[in-house]
Amino acid sequence: MTIVEQPKASGTTGGAAPRGALDAAALRADFPILDQEVNGHRLVYLDSASTSQKPNVVIDAVSAYYREYNANVHRGIYTIGEKATAEYEGARARVARFINAPDSHEIVFTRNATEAINLVAYSWGRANIDRGDAIVLTEMEHHANLVPWQLLVQEKDGDLEFVPISDDGLLRLEVFEVLLHLKPKLVAFTHVSNTLGTINPVRQIADMAHAAGALVLVDGAQAVPHVPVDIEALGVDFYAFSGHKMLAPMGSGALWARRELLEAMPPFLAGGEMIREVHLRRSDWNDIPWKFEAGTPAVGDAIGLGVAADYLTALGMDAVRAHERELVAYALEALPRAVPDIAVYGPMDLDLRGGVIPFNLPDIHPHDVAQILDRYGIAVRAGHHCTMPLHERLDLAATARASFSVFSTNADIDALAAGLVEVERIFRG
Repeated sequence: MTIVEQPKASGTTGGAAPRGALDAAALRADFPILDQEVNGHRLVYLDSASTSQKPNVVIDAVSAYYREYNANVHRGIYTIGEKATAEYEGARARVARFINAPDSHEIVFTRNATEAINLVAYSWGRANIDRGDAIVLTEMEHHANLVPWQLLVQEKDGDLEFVPISDDGLLRLEVFEVLLHLKPKLVAFTHVSNTLGTINPVRQIADMAHAAGALVLVDGAQAVPHVPVDIEALGVDFYAFSGHKMLAPMGSGALWARRELLEAMPPFLAGGEMIREVHLRRSDWNDIPWKFEAGTPAVGDAIGLGVAADYLTALGMDAVRAHERELVAYALEALPRAVPDIAVYGPMDLDLRGGVIPFNLPDIHPHDVAQILDRYGIAVRAGHHCTMPLHERLDLAATARASFSVFSTNADIDALAAGLVEVERIFRG
């Protein structure tokens, strides 16, 4: 891990100025997967919005669990069992500190943000949504923050309403204000769009929703790895995120929710660990958060999540945000310079955009773009990115998407630009 001290950067989104600028080129040494060639070229990984790569400290922490103290948690009164429990609960505390949660018991470990949102939909939603009740979402939601609510309102005969976006990818808050007259029970939206990179004004939306009597759920999967997240400052009620997008293992993630909500919610899954007492005809539930963590958890993955949170904390999330903002600025200049007919989507205001660049080349399908780029070791995503309604709104069948992380560099963007020149040469001659 390398941080080079620099003068304070300007233009970061939220929080104090970063403690130091990231030396991403040096940081790449922490990520062993990047030290390889693909199709005879160095690997240029530009798909971190799908999943991030993992640093050595995370890989080593997971390996150490399985090599040195693999045991179930909360049960074994022997040395390695007690160590496993301590490390697992220590990871919960690390994650709580990372997002400034006031109480680590408000952190429920899940497999990913999708499971966290489903937990809220099944537990809180089925206890609180009745016939005719409205839930407000947005047009830019990932399917994970859309389909669970579709199922819920179909079951409960409720209604879904949607905040539209402007042509430049921003939420139309004047329409949101009108929708709040419907007195929705819940407002659920993404913190940072996985497709457009739009950074939404969470506190403003939360304040508006609360004034109308609604609870607020935020999908933070694309925010937690890239921008400073302070749960208390955001003022929301539920916050879901995945570990695998924030340098942590696959199968790790968390739901944060206010204690009083978690205590009132019925269990999501039933079985061992989430109980206090079990009798043949009734059971008493465990305290939070264990009430929502039935069965044997993914102990090693949770430990890796805690280590990843510490890794990002050491880098400084303001520095991470500043680095990715600079990458976006560079890409928005370099790509059109290389391929002038490129179409780039999302906000052009760098203060409102995260490290995501969705684009298309005229008359060339994004899948063909991605396949040709792979010949040069360049990994980008192509498709609808689990945002089919958003692509319908934009009248696009699909897009290609480049996305960044702490190990991304201007050289990666230069490689992408050169690769796109080759794509056009192949298709246009």
